[in-house]
Amino acid sequence: MPEKPSGPGREANNSAAASQKPSPVSELPTGGPPAVEPPVASTPKKLPLTARETPTHQPIRNDVTRFSDYDVFLFNQGTHYRLYEKMGAHLMTVDGVEGTFFAVWAPNAVAVSVVGDFNQWDRETHPLDQRGSSGLWEGFIPGVGKGTLYKYDISSRIQGCRLEKIDPWGFHFEVPPRTASIVWDLDYTWEDQTWMDRRAEFNKLDAPIAIYEVHIGSWMRPDEEQEEKAGHRFLTYRELAPRLADYVSSMGFTHVEFLPMMEHPFYGSWGYQITGYFAPTSRYGTPQDFMYLVDYLHQRGIGVILDWVPSHFAADMHSLGVFDGTHLYEHADNRKGWHPDWNSFIFNYGRNEVCEFLINNALYWFDVYHIDGLRVDAVASMLYLDYSRPYGEWIPNKYGGKENLEAIDFLRRFNEAVYQHFPGVQTIAEESTSWGMVSRPPYVGGLGFGMKWDMGWMHDTLFYLSLDPIFRKYHHNHLTFRAVYAFTENFVLSLSHDEVVHGKGSLLRKMHGSTEQKFATLRLLLGMMYAQPGKKLLFMGGEFGQWNEWYHETGLDWHLLDSEAHRGVQQWVRDLNRLYRCEPALYRFDCTPEGFEWIDCSDWERSVVAFLRKGKTTRRQGTTRRNTMMVVCNCTPLARSGYRVGAPYGGLWREVLNSDAEIYGGSNMGNGGAAWADAPALHGRPYSMTITLPPLSILFFRCDDVVDQVGETPR
Repeated sequence: MPEKPSGPGREANNSAAASQKPSPVSELPTGGPPAVEPPVASTPKKLPLTARETPTHQPIRNDVTRFSDYDVFLFNQGTHYRLYEKMGAHLMTVDGVEGTFFAVWAPNAVAVSVVGDFNQWDRETHPLDQRGSSGLWEGFIPGVGKGTLYKYDISSRIQGCRLEKIDPWGFHFEVPPRTASIVWDLDYTWEDQTWMDRRAEFNKLDAPIAIYEVHIGSWMRPDEEQEEKAGHRFLTYRELAPRLADYVSSMGFTHVEFLPMMEHPFYGSWGYQITGYFAPTSRYGTPQDFMYLVDYLHQRGIGVILDWVPSHFAADMHSLGVFDGTHLYEHADNRKGWHPDWNSFIFNYGRNEVCEFLINNALYWFDVYHIDGLRVDAVASMLYLDYSRPYGEWIPNKYGGKENLEAIDFLRRFNEAVYQHFPGVQTIAEESTSWGMVSRPPYVGGLGFGMKWDMGWMHDTLFYLSLDPIFRKYHHNHLTFRAVYAFTENFVLSLSHDEVVHGKGSLLRKMHGSTEQKFATLRLLLGMMYAQPGKKLLFMGGEFGQWNEWYHETGLDWHLLDSEAHRGVQQWVRDLNRLYRCEPALYRFDCTPEGFEWIDCSDWERSVVAFLRKGKTTRRQGTTRRNTMMVVCNCTPLARSGYRVGAPYGGLWREVLNSDAEIYGGSNMGNGGAAWADAPALHGRPYSMTITLPPLSILFFRCDDVVDQVGETPR
């Protein structure tokens, strides 16, 4: 749930927040947010000055602007995509005098002032000037410098109600629960040019992409002795940088994806209830500290993806909701403007300036923070007007349907803008329904995302592996159905944070059987993810088999790595990443059907599947490399010796990975490192080979290279 309203730079229950009473600005339907009405006009109680709150009474200058008339035109049209260089608070020097330029959008205000520690939060001393009928308010305040706390005091035309709001475009905020915006710069000297020059090749669809999903506050905490001294604090961005980079590099992941780290008042929301869209949360440091983290990861060859939440925003009174006394950022009708699942506001995608705000925010993270991708949260909730709403509590579109036409248009515009301005990055949709062409271009009717999470594979596979193996043969379709749709989108196979919270159990606990069988099945699950077509995502803790669900208030259970079983899972993931990145057969055609062929998907009686992953056949210096990998999965605890499987090529097939190897905690059953394919033909293939399938295992075989003979065509 969102936190209670907080005041200007001080904790909750300040005088302004405490003086709320109902206002005619918004008659919200039953079940909506309990306290979104703005407070009526009141005279704030002035607090005693602190050492850093020496008032600055230099008069505001309203003759200074960062907006040309053309900027204003583009702004109201909704097509100005560099507004973050003009809106908000910007340090400037005017006529030799240093100060800060402020600009905010409040079209239904009759007056807007800047209040802060520089003027003892006095709403009378620094009023902004309105820019025609644009809805923009602006002004330059001499003497206001970096580190100054501020908010906007907004007098609405709605019966004179008055509100104190944070800066929607603010670059930095106080550490929650304090809520004031902070004047800040974005100066930083980047050292990641090598990465930036090449990131397009690391992010493309035919490159290996293995993502490690991380929640910054709970990946790792200071050690126990330090933690006691520091009061159970978080690692800072700068402290996290070398630790995370070393670990991710050693594990072989290509990218890190951070759960939302934009400013959010309630830590328990994991960042999904955002108030400051343009600011990395100050819990872990300054904007420059977060830039350092991204820079450090880039220098280590690791891409950075952020979770981004344009689907809803926090309802805290200091935030965007009822910003100028009207429903400015959110839809006015509660059936489209309030999210019943998350008790949060929904953006009004039919308003030019709101869509422009969100698109600017996306471009800002790519431009200013060198981010390599955005994973867009809760896309399904944006696409459907009836999402999580019973009959009668949603409004059909103009055609009578349930599709949110305005949100669809926004998503297309967002993706077009991102790929136009930053063609080397990726946008990834968390879309949990069967909506078509999510990762296809808008010009053919798609939404324009680069990739989409494959939620179907995740649900089917976790369900299947949670069953008693004796019943799995009756659910064989859960293993095979994915092939029907695997190439309809550019998929990311995700085992994310959502699957290890709220009583669902950790990945390890979901697996059926004894402790030994749970570990074996977890290795099988992880192997299946890397073997299937599609990019990979694994939430932190899953890579070493954490027993407990993820809990945001503590670090991961790193002590488990004292156990051989957990170290074995970790080594398995490390070797899967190594194989995935080194073998083009496993990634080159992740998103196209030429990279996958079934060998046998019909052995439901024994719960075994076998398939091929293929890259491009290459020839070099008289050697043909077929780039073909065979994968065989045994989903029961019964070992199967003498199991025969068809092969497209005769000769030696090397067993390059075996999840049952002793180094991974298995029983060390296998095929001695290789198998030989020869006659007879089987499974529609000209050759076959006899192998041993260890219990609850996955095997990877690579076809040997062939030395070409003069005049001979390689087999």
